[in-house]
Amino acid sequence: MKPFNVQDIRQYFIDALNNEQFVVDKSGVKTLELINANFIANEETIFGPVNYDYVSREIEWYESMSLNVQDIPGKTPVIWEQVADNAGYINSNYGWCIWSPENGSQYDHVKNELTDYPNSRRAIMIYTRPDMWYQYNFDGRSDFMCTNAVQYVIRDNLLHAIVQMRSNDLVYGFRNDRAWQIHVLEKLAGDLEIGVGNLYWNAGSLHVYEKHFDLVRSAEFEPDPDKRDWEYDCVGNKVYKGHFTKLYP
Repeated sequence: MKPFNVQDIRQYFIDALNNEQFVVDKSGVKTLELINANFIANEETIFGPVNYDYVSREIEWYESMSLNVQDIPGKTPVIWEQVADNAGYINSNYGWCIWSPENGSQYDHVKNELTDYPNSRRAIMIYTRPDMWYQYNFDGRSDFMCTNAVQYVIRDNLLHAIVQMRSNDLVYGFRNDRAWQIHVLEKLAGDLEIGVGNLYWNAGSLHVYEKHFDLVRSAEFEPDPDKRDWEYDCVGNKVYKGHFTKLYP
């Protein structure tokens, strides 16, 4: 069976909004939700434009491995301040998760595993941990890590990433998380001297908040997909070449 891609997910949420298939989250906010979402993340956004300035600043912060949100270059986003504890500390610096010895040097283990055993199924960067149940609300924070793990497999001389998330906001969350995962995938492929394959996306809860329903409505009236600028990726999938900033001025 052909795997789903971003356009399939986009259409699902357009249909869900038209059919008023709403789910109310724990804070009482109306959402659209797809549970157990699985697709190839072949476009950099699903709804709305990517903020490339913020993406670069967030990746710079991840690479610093700082667990304090005040160290995010530029102005700290409100959402990070909201989930941080009273001193500004969080759990979800993803660079710390994969590079820090405190979290098991996940990146190095994966790189070494795939160097020694290219066909391995053990090459997993584990982000979250069992004590998240105690750490997510420590000292007033609210940061139960969204990414569980990312598995890397080499097939047909290409490196593929399989992202496994417990929860993923389809607007801000997906854009920024995908940018990070592409960054890591390309870095690891470079270290292994191998080509970049697919980015597979798996989310227990993929959702859009009511404040972003207008983006879903707008997407329904985008230009005919057949008239877009299409290309084929390295494994033969038809993907949209370009950015949605063209569609959302």
